[in-house]
Amino acid sequence: MACRLPRTLIRVAGPDARSFLQNLLTQNLDRLDDAGVLYGALLSPQGKVIADMMLWAAPEGGVLIDADPARGPDLLRRLSMYKLRADVALEDVSGRLCVLVSEHPFEGARRDPRLEAFGWRAVAPARDDAPDGSPAYEALRIRLGAPDLARDAAAEEVFALEALLDELNGVDFHKGCFIGQENVSRMKRRATTRKKFCPIAFDGPAPAPGATVRAGAAELGAVRSGAEGRAIALLRLDRALAATVPLSVEDRPVKLDPPPWLLLPAPAA
Repeated sequence: MACRLPRTLIRVAGPDARSFLQNLLTQNLDRLDDAGVLYGALLSPQGKVIADMMLWAAPEGGVLIDADPARGPDLLRRLSMYKLRADVALEDVSGRLCVLVSEHPFEGARRDPRLEAFGWRAVAPARDDAPDGSPAYEALRIRLGAPDLARDAAAEEVFALEALLDELNGVDFHKGCFIGQENVSRMKRRATTRKKFCPIAFDGPAPAPGATVRAGAAELGAVRSGAEGRAIALLRLDRALAATVPLSVEDRPVKLDPPPWLLLPAPAA
């Protein structure tokens, strides 16, 4: 059975809907009709993540933005500021629509564009009978090692590649310009992304969010969200990979547990 996720849904409609978003977001809207759903983000001019989102094809060339509720109001405000003379209409339609997820295919669903292991996802008319899937989805996310950018980072805290948008299919490097594109492309070209989200493994309950990850006395980063035995940390990953002493958090031993899809930086010299 499909479960409901709490999400903000923003409808972008009008003749300029896709060209408007094409100039702003990291994803290529020209691919949307074939894909059905894409993963992308709105960045600051410096290339830091303001909000990540799913992008859904909507009727008559429109787009539905599926974003975390913690980022939704600010995202709508920022898009309204960028609208200028574009012939688009922006509307929060969260009261009429909902997001459903499941590990298995269901009617109207599309495969999650980030990782196949995330399962299937759909936008559907709002319904109260669908159970809340948030706890199970959170457990799945942490098991997979994917950050929740509305929970694991503040707005404009991390660069796009630090946020794993490359690994999770959130950036199209061939589409041309978007806000923050210059820094994102430079970091990709020069392979200079040394700080990244990466899972850590340990025995027992998750450390407190914000707890420092250390290699001896050296601070490498901090824990963000976690569960029993596993957490997502934002780390100087090059230093963590090069550490010659065991890693620890709150005086407990931890170890790096990067998923196979994570692009690892070269260990620090």
